[in-house]
Amino acid sequence: MTSSVPSSARIRIGSAPDSWGVWFPDDPQQVPWERFLDEVSEAGYEWIELGPYGYLPTDPARLADETARRELAVSAGTVFTGLHHGPAVWDRTWEHVADIAALTRAMGAKHLVVIPSFWRDDKTGEVLEDRTLTGAQWRDLTTQTERLAREVRDRYGLRIVVHPHADTHIDSEENVNRFLDATDPELVSLCLDTGHYAYCGGDSVELIRTYGERIGYLHLKQVDPAVLADVVVNEVPFGPAVARGVMCEPPGGVPALEPVLDAARALGTDLFAIVEQDMYPCPPDKPLPIARRTREFLRICGPARPSS
Repeated sequence: MTSSVPSSARIRIGSAPDSWGVWFPDDPQQVPWERFLDEVSEAGYEWIELGPYGYLPTDPARLADETARRELAVSAGTVFTGLHHGPAVWDRTWEHVADIAALTRAMGAKHLVVIPSFWRDDKTGEVLEDRTLTGAQWRDLTTQTERLAREVRDRYGLRIVVHPHADTHIDSEENVNRFLDATDPELVSLCLDTGHYAYCGGDSVELIRTYGERIGYLHLKQVDPAVLADVVVNEVPFGPAVARGVMCEPPGGVPALEPVLDAARALGTDLFAIVEQDMYPCPPDKPLPIARRTREFLRICGPARPSS
């Protein structure tokens, strides 16, 4: 770590159920939650995300016991929102958010990852709505996101980090910039997912350098350029693209993670960097060896001080 970076700044590496092929609370193609916890700890990670609500135990006492005995801690929860639909969806959104925020707080985490709703179904590819928002929808998206940020902060003491994501309305450089420019930096930070941003044509290092004060959280992920090229040409939806292997094991894809981590370190702030290699569905024995290799690769990159 360079002398220009405060010695207290650190990047804490973790992983998530996503890297074990987990996308849903319950699915026969997914590994049981006990196996995920056992293997993520065995692979050398100390931090995890909650994943889809209901996959891990939702009773805080039980989850605290299960994570503690594996020497794991929780960095964030995740919610899905359709806030561009405006105030009409607020009550339904808050009902979804509140339970997850409560569990996230109970586990000692400070972040809530907010993923916008998909404009096409991530499993079937069915088009659900127009992929381009109107001006009014953009205003609803930004104002309702700020409202969510205030409520989550005031009621649960958490900070939201909005996750640009393929097949959503916050995806490309243009849309990410538009979203950031229209939201209050005191309320809304970004979860920069390096894989999704590359998938949508963005440059993670440039984003960190341009909007560094808005980067509140990282997801580390790489894209296979050859698979992505076919996905783009054939307009393959995100779910089937993942099944084709569009998200790949580091360091075999883009973006290169070491420059991203260097840029993040240069911010001089504490950050979580959570490995997320989308692999739904995947054979149950596939994730652990990849997780071990990825953790070792990140150690070689030297992105973090000790996490304790």
